[in-house]
Amino acid sequence: MQKLKAEQRRQAYQARSRQADRETLSRIIGARFMALDAYRRAQTVMVYIGCKTEVGTQPVILEMLAGDKCLVIPYCTRDDHGHPKLGLWRLADFAELSPGTWGILEPPKSRWGEPGKEIEPTEIDLIMVPGVGFDRRGGRLGNGAGYYDRLLVCVRPDTVLCGLCFESQLFDEIAVEPHDVAMDVVVTERSVYCGKSRPFAESSSPELK
Repeated sequence: MQKLKAEQRRQAYQARSRQADRETLSRIIGARFMALDAYRRAQTVMVYIGCKTEVGTQPVILEMLAGDKCLVIPYCTRDDHGHPKLGLWRLADFAELSPGTWGILEPPKSRWGEPGKEIEPTEIDLIMVPGVGFDRRGGRLGNGAGYYDRLLVCVRPDTVLCGLCFESQLFDEIAVEPHDVAMDVVVTERSVYCGKSRPFAESSSPELK
């Protein structure tokens, strides 16, 4: 399984790095994300900050900052046992952020744990999830560090999980293990794919389109 995952990561990284018109396609994908019924219904939305060749998310973040939803961004930290985990920060302005782990914008360490800024996983209604690769049934392949796997098992059962990627990052079937969390929906520049692996997704998929 690990060998297959490694090969799929290699293929997906290569496809993503070769993707043409990333900025234009990122805007299309972001617009599709914000057109989801799940987005319109949500009050608290987590959006990752895209880096390197990932689908860019700055247009979504800027629009959300100008709106009335609670915008949450993740940052890389460690739990009490030293395991990688995502902190959750309520963002009000890009000026709050500075380059952190892997150069990704995040709140400065001096402000971690600040009252009113840290969010619990159970408060989030919709999570935008990055990935190295996905399949059309909601299977997700991450970078392998486990940051998102640890977060996604802590959210509410009705929290909608939405993977974002370019169509070139899609596989017929992603190699998954029992700890891998499936997406309710995967959004690309071409379509919105409703996942089938999560029980919540089966009952709610018509509303996610």
